Amino acid sequence: MGQTFSNKFAASLGADLRALRKARGQTLQGLADSLGRSVGWLSQVERDLSEPSITDLRQLAAALDVSVSSLFRTDAPRAEEAGYIVRAGARRPIGSREAGLVEALLSPDLTDDFEMLHCVFEPGAEITVPVRRPTQEVGFIVSGQLDLTIAERLHHLGTGDSFRIRGETFRWANPHSTPCVAIWVIAPPVY
Repeated sequence: MGQTFSNKFAASLGADLRALRKARGQTLQGLADSLGRSVGWLSQVERDLSEPSITDLRQLAAALDVSVSSLFRTDAPRAEEAGYIVRAGARRPIGSREAGLVEALLSPDLTDDFEMLHCVFEPGAEITVPVRRPTQEVGFIVSGQLDLTIAERLHHLGTGDSFRIRGETFRWANPHSTPCVAIWVIAPPVY
């Protein structure tokens, strides 16, 4: 096995992996088979009894369709804050990895019934193919402007505006010259 990053693991790496696996409808057996690993090994990783190598993490991230960086934190939380507080320097990058969109997890981990994201839509960024998810999503525009099309209806949003998407198709664009910052909440979690 390769090098491990025990000092950079999120305290809840195993719980996050389990939540991601379940959110994608995968069983322990199914995920273990796709990785070429045993169910016992994967179970130990999910219970934080075994530490996966960097190669294992890359394979897990690919199988769960997340970035490897979303499995790490930049700063370890203080013991009394673990699972409760996420400091600005400890946000984990997460999300769709679309060009021009940077998402960071504001929730302490991925084990809740929802996830809260800090999203930065760069000037000129957009998704052109509509997205449809079996979720309820709400968002709040902290700064800037965003064009959001929900169920083929275009909405021009600005600072202080909020929105809700209930399983409808949507797409977004920032045709403006400044970034748009939004807080986006998704239930159930998709990342």
